[in-house]
Formats: sequence, structure tokens, C-alpha cells
Amino acid sequence: MKFVLSSLVVNLPNAVTGEALTAQQKFQNVLKQAMLAEELGFDAYGVGERHGAPFLSSSPPVILGAIAARTSRIRLLTTVTVLSVLDPVRVAEDYATLDHLSGGRLELIIGKGNDPRHYPLFGITEEGQWESLSERYALLKRLWNEENVTWQGRYRPSLDNVTTQPRPLQQPIPVWHGSASSTISTELAAKYGEPIFSSNTFHPQAKYKTLIDHYRERWAYYGRDPKDAVVGAGAGSLYLANTSEEAVRRFRPYYDAFTSTAAAQHNQSPFRDLEDNIKNGPVLVGSADFVIEKILNYHEAYGHQVLSISVDGLTEAEQREQMERFASDVAPVLRREIPSTVWESKPAASQQEGILSVHQA
Repeated sequence: MKFVLSSLVVNLPNAVTGEALTAQQKFQNVLKQAMLAEELGFDAYGVGERHGAPFLSSSPPVILGAIAARTSRIRLLTTVTVLSVLDPVRVAEDYATLDHLSGGRLELIIGKGNDPRHYPLFGITEEGQWESLSERYALLKRLWNEENVTWQGRYRPSLDNVTTQPRPLQQPIPVWHGSASSTISTELAAKYGEPIFSSNTFHPQAKYKTLIDHYRERWAYYGRDPKDAVVGAGAGSLYLANTSEEAVRRFRPYYDAFTSTAAAQHNQSPFRDLEDNIKNGPVLVGSADFVIEKILNYHEAYGHQVLSISVDGLTEAEQREQMERFASDVAPVLRREIPSTVWESKPAASQQEGILSVHQA
């Protein structure tokens, strides 16, 4: 199994200490997270996209660009890019640029997002989000894969003989499809032969398993080998301690603070409280052994090769503690137990450097 540390750049007063970070301090915290994630051996760092408080993640390519300048190995993911409201020309340009600046470490996870506040900001109705996503993604693929594109659609002005610059470094830039609530996203992924990333954050396992099963069924429908279908999954927050009782006690204030926000309540999570989520939901709170067993249980249901976790909202010291505990006590076991073919090859720039080294020798 491979591991992603991700952030929505949630900036709430700390639920335990009451400390409130400025926006500048929070951005610096995210940069430190990403650098530590690389140091600890995480495979990727992800930044989501939101357009309203308490999130500061309205511009993932800018944040990931800053991370790219401070790291050298770790993959850079968007978790997710809300393509249903974005101009594909701008997305093509911004992320191709980031692909070059990161040395070919970029991977896009696209989706329609789960925060309705972004629709009026960008002139899209919630009812039209799926059609918008499908149209915009078809155009984005053409812009990255073709030159002299002529196109006409519903959600942006027509294009005549357009070649976006720069061209991506990776050919192609890998794209995942974020999956949280609808078979429309899993259908789109299967149609294009691309991996999915299940949100697996706010609801019981069965809801997400249904969507993953649909993805695999449609993958086979399009004539593809089932073993080639790749799945990633989130897990919500992480909190490890020497005992599960200690982890629950320490994490409870953070859980209660975030679930009381309007953004969290929009998702209408069915869990009554933290204990209910631990028992019946995806949150990873407990001893290392407990968390390992829970992840293995979810893997049995999903068959996912990549896991995304978050330490958003904790103090900086606790963030480091949780990342270090996960890297030392949980990740090695799961790497042994769950094979993963994802990210086995080096980024494009590293491959080119290797070729140059051979030629120079």
C-alpha cells in the first residue's frame, strides 16, 4: 500500500489550546507538513480545493508549487480539483506548469467537490455539476493531448485552433476521479480507463463500496482487465496513541470542533458521535494495532492500493507525532500486507536525469 498525507488547509482555532493561526502561519504549517511527509517516506502529499471558511485551499496549484520547490521525491496530488467549476484552459495551463516545476511529480484528482458554496462563485448550478464536469474533462484531455484544438461546448466560449502552453512534462499527466456520492463519477473513470479515489470520509463503508463495485463492473463492461482497475481511498482524520482509549480521549475535542462546522454538517454524516464513527465509519483513531486492523478491513472491501490520511486541525507538535507514529508503527505493516503497483516508476524529470547521466558517463 502507498500513502498520501493530504490537507484541505483547515484553519480553525485549536480545539484544545485555543490557538488561532493567521493565514500566513497556516500556509507555513502546510509546507512543513509536506516536507516532513517526504522525510518520513510518505509517497504523496495532497491539497484539496475549497472556496470558503474554514478552508484556505482555494488555490491548490499555487500551494503545490511552493511544496514542489521544497521537496524532490514526493508525488503531488490535488484532492480534489473541482473541475466542474473551473475553466479547462486555465486548468491545462496551471497544472502543466506545475508538472514542469515539480519535475513530473503531479497527479490530478478531479471531481465536482462537496461544498455547494463554489457553484454561485463560478456561475454553475448544482443541478448542472455532472454535465459540467464531463464536458470540461473531455476538453481538458484534448488540450493536454492535442495541439490546434477547435472545440465548442456549453460551459465556456468556443476555441479555434488553440494549443495551450506549456505542454505537460508527463505524457500524460496521471488523472484520478474523485468518488464520493454518485455513480456518474465512477462511470466517467471507467469510460476513460482511469483510477478512482474514494472519498471514504463521511459515511459507512457500504456506501463507498457500492460505488467502487460499480467502477469495477463498468471497467469490465468497457472491455478492460479487472486487475488493471486501480482504487485509492481516503480515511478522514488520524489519531494514534499507545492505547485506543488514550487516542479517543485526546482526539475527541478535535472531532467535535470540526463536525460542528457548517462545512462538515453539509455532508449529513450519519454517525452520532466519535465512538460511532470509530465503530462504523472510516476515522482512524486508536492504537496502531487497531488502526492497522481497520485499514485491512477496509482494504478487504475496497481493494484499494493507496490510502490518504489527514492530520489537519491538530497542534503542530501533534501533527508531527501522528505522522511519525503512522510512518513507524502502521505504514511498514501495510506495505508488507498490501501490494501496490502505483508509483513504481520514477517521475519524468528523474528518468530524463538518469538518461543524461548514462550518456555523460
